[in-house]
Amino acid sequence: MADSIDTSFSRKVKDTTAGFVGGAVQVLIGQPFDLVKVRLQTGQFSTPLEAFRKTLAAEGPLAFYKGTASPLVGVGVCVSVQFYAFHEARRFLLRKSDRSQLTLPQYYLAGAIAGIANSPVAGPVEQLRILLQTQKHDNRRYSGPIDAIKKIYANQGLKGIFRGQGVTLLREAQAYGLWFLTFEFLMQELQKYGKVKRDEIPAWKVAGCGALAGEVLWLGSYPLDVVKSQVQSDKFGKESLYKGAIDAARRTWRTSGVAGFWKGLVPTLLRATPCSAGTFASVELTMRLLG
Repeated sequence: MADSIDTSFSRKVKDTTAGFVGGAVQVLIGQPFDLVKVRLQTGQFSTPLEAFRKTLAAEGPLAFYKGTASPLVGVGVCVSVQFYAFHEARRFLLRKSDRSQLTLPQYYLAGAIAGIANSPVAGPVEQLRILLQTQKHDNRRYSGPIDAIKKIYANQGLKGIFRGQGVTLLREAQAYGLWFLTFEFLMQELQKYGKVKRDEIPAWKVAGCGALAGEVLWLGSYPLDVVKSQVQSDKFGKESLYKGAIDAARRTWRTSGVAGFWKGLVPTLLRATPCSAGTFASVELTMRLLG
């Protein structure tokens, strides 16, 4: 079985390129939803509709694309890393077994490895996005991602750049383990019941599998994401509210109970459907285009 596994350099380049295309599509579709989600998670508004209306009234429509520059490149890189690491882990696990495809637990493991590999990029990129999204229009601390990096590094060093990295790693492992597992399971079911090859599955069905995978990703990892947003949106130094992720989780539990860990879920799920659908469809179609 190991002899039939493509481990060539060109295969790795294709995995990475397809991932970057998928990441760029994900940002362009999902950025407005993401801004609403982050502002709800950090307590600026109580409902998605309130967040949308007040942001639009105070800051205009372009506010929904605040902080887009860093995630457009950063998420492209992140998704490239995710897909590259996932396929590398998948190939490694296949070489170690006599099976033609991975088991479901192995798909989860390969996805979790992809998330862990991605976390050193995702942590700083997402912190920049969150800081830019949560600052008030009339009281801006940072003029953009480059300014934010310079100021954080000057005052806090690398520790500030990688703030919240522990909870980011946990979120990434759980989220992408579930994401890849769900997508691959659904694609296998389509192949099995439709008696077709993978590249014969139409784009709309690939997108449907991706959409469902996106919902599972967030339902299975959302509390970790809430804690991560709280830590990464916090002020630095003596002005900080939280001592770390555990302290943020404790305070959320004390003040809001279980519901506090699910703030902003509705816009997140609404965002996940088109974003995840677009990501997987873009990746699959790019892979087919590249052969």
